[in-house]
Amino acid sequence: MLAGKQILVLEDETLLRKGLCRFLEEDQRAETFPAGSLEEAKNLLQEVHPDFVLLDIHLPDGNSLDLLENPGFPETTVVVVMTAQGGVSTAIDAIKRGARDYLSKPVEPEALPVLFRRLEKESSRRRIDQYREENRASLHKGFFIGKRLGAIRGQLDKILQADRRLQSNLPPVLIEGETGTGKTTLARWLHQSGPRSKEALIEINCSTLPESLAESELFGHEKGAFTDARQERMGLFEAAAGGTLFLDEIASLPLSLQAKVLTAIEDKRIRRLGGNRSRPVDVRLVTASLLPLKELVAGGRFREDLYHRLNLLNLRIPPLRAYPADLPDLAEHVLADLRKRYQQADLVLSDRARGRLLQYHWPGNVRELMHELERSLIFSDSCRIELDHLPGQSSPPSTEAAAPDLLNPAWRLPASGFRFEEELHRLTETVLKGALESEEGNVSAAARRLGVSRDFLRYRLQQSSG
Repeated sequence: MLAGKQILVLEDETLLRKGLCRFLEEDQRAETFPAGSLEEAKNLLQEVHPDFVLLDIHLPDGNSLDLLENPGFPETTVVVVMTAQGGVSTAIDAIKRGARDYLSKPVEPEALPVLFRRLEKESSRRRIDQYREENRASLHKGFFIGKRLGAIRGQLDKILQADRRLQSNLPPVLIEGETGTGKTTLARWLHQSGPRSKEALIEINCSTLPESLAESELFGHEKGAFTDARQERMGLFEAAAGGTLFLDEIASLPLSLQAKVLTAIEDKRIRRLGGNRSRPVDVRLVTASLLPLKELVAGGRFREDLYHRLNLLNLRIPPLRAYPADLPDLAEHVLADLRKRYQQADLVLSDRARGRLLQYHWPGNVRELMHELERSLIFSDSCRIELDHLPGQSSPPSTEAAAPDLLNPAWRLPASGFRFEEELHRLTETVLKGALESEEGNVSAAARRLGVSRDFLRYRLQQSSG
């Protein structure tokens, strides 16, 4: 059955067009949009995002393949061309341009449901396979085990052993650690190394979800659930069914939505926004948080019941500065990828740069190291990486006093003392601007990251700029 699906029927022959639409609507309960010309189809596509398209090639006002040349269809739309007898070569050309299959006229309406379902399943599998290949290509980029991750390797092995025994209804995993430590890469590694590696891995950073759309993104919605809900939509929990759903920065979710996540974990069922029917979902949930959730619970900013449910399997990734011995080998690991990407087989790290690796405390962890190495490669005039752009090492001292690095565990109060109020103001400004920069200027996301209100953040930023 194609109930609820939107199908565009672009066909010049009125009787055939009407017959196809009648069958799809009455027998299959689909929603059809008939068009007899390119102009009609283009107008419809401004309002409709069809699941399937039946496309006649020759139309009164042009060739419908123009729609494939200049895509007017969403990426997920399945296009089937219809061609008169003897037009196989034209149909094959259409497939090369993006159509998924073709039918010879006269078209038998009864064949459409089976064809559409087969093509939809193939499209879904292709997207999953493509996503998996992209993941495999980047899985180990910057992900170096070393002593730092060796500290949690025993936990990882035990989790994977339990996963293989269970196969389904896998318990949630919570990954905590500073920014740039590799939480996302570890989540991907868990998925690829576990029994669900052949299924989908769906990722979302919760801090990027607008509060008004977060529930729909995670749980889907029914047609008419809100003003712009013109068709039903599957949420991320459903999309990840049988596979893994990774919710990064889960603490950014509103408390009300955290309750619905808890219900989904405990009942293994979800209900779409605006829907009455609950749907079973078997999802391995992996979550991550920059800030320790236990502290957020104590401050009333995260649900205690959800925390205890997520904290069943907790992985805490140590910061890079805690394992300085890993730095040279990790840098070589990253350089191996850069040599391949930039086609510079003779790329090396200078002795001077190796010294700088150990002098710097890397507040941005592995991500910062990767970026610094790539930046040095791009701006270098030779094949030697010098790390001249590391903060505070190659630049001349500023005439304006810099804020003290109070966030560095190695910092100590200077013997000469300092002006407390003035330095506290500078430190606050550094933290606020750092949060805003990490969220690419998104004030709401930065405020959630800091655990303050949006108005407070705006007020402090205005003060510092004034």
